Amino acid sequence: MKTIQSKNIVSQIRQLCIDVNTQLAKDTYDKIKEMQSKETSNVGKHILDQIIENADLAAEKRDPICQDTGMAVFFVELGQEVIIEGQTLEESINEGVRQGYKDGYLRKSVVKDPIRRENTNDNTPAIIYIETKKGNQLKIKFAPKGFGSENMSRLKMLKPADGLEGVEAFVMETIEKAGPNPCPPIVIGVGIGGTMDKACQIAKKALFRKTGQHSTDPYLSDLEKKWIKKINEMQIGPQGLGGDTTALAIHIETYPTHIAGLPVAVNINCHASRHGEITL
Repeated sequence: MKTIQSKNIVSQIRQLCIDVNTQLAKDTYDKIKEMQSKETSNVGKHILDQIIENADLAAEKRDPICQDTGMAVFFVELGQEVIIEGQTLEESINEGVRQGYKDGYLRKSVVKDPIRRENTNDNTPAIIYIETKKGNQLKIKFAPKGFGSENMSRLKMLKPADGLEGVEAFVMETIEKAGPNPCPPIVIGVGIGGTMDKACQIAKKALFRKTGQHSTDPYLSDLEKKWIKKINEMQIGPQGLGGDTTALAIHIETYPTHIAGLPVAVNINCHASRHGEITL
């Protein structure tokens, strides 16, 4: 068995919140640079230059990459041989968020109630998904989810008869309707299967994959390559002003589902696609 003190989790989450909000992940940064080198639109190329410059300045000055420092989302892999002493895992994560957003001068964007809209003033509670694993490690993946892109996300309960053609049509329609609103070039997570809530969860989880890293399933990998090409041919372009780079990546995840169902969720990230992880 491995014992982890909750105060250690708090301090690690605190720093993770600050780092992810101020330093663009290397995989995303490299993907933007790659797409910038291929962009044929002068306007699109200029915007991608500005995105890179913004990321460089944010890292240098330790300022947020974007003013929307998001709602804190965590995917946690908890080893069955791990014991946490002190606060619960959820309490520890929320305290780390509380401290990170305060000490990092990050915008607090969470309201206590969706109708009455009173701010919690510390960006908690976080959205936390916990999955148990074998072993003695605690892996915590974090993404601050901005709502300019989150608001463009959609769910549809398709019929099995709609098949892959129906899934593709819904994905493409979602991106087209989103247009410039999610600050393209975007990263797209697609969840297919499960129940309505499971499809949304795995679509969100897909965004945690390294930007542009294809599925290990060859069938899904081929779909990702096909769909990213079609999306970029829409010419929405960087910030919606036209160009070859509408999306940096599309990541597809699937889950077993009912014989009568075909749930599909599309979760969109802006070009920053902020994410990071720690292992304890």
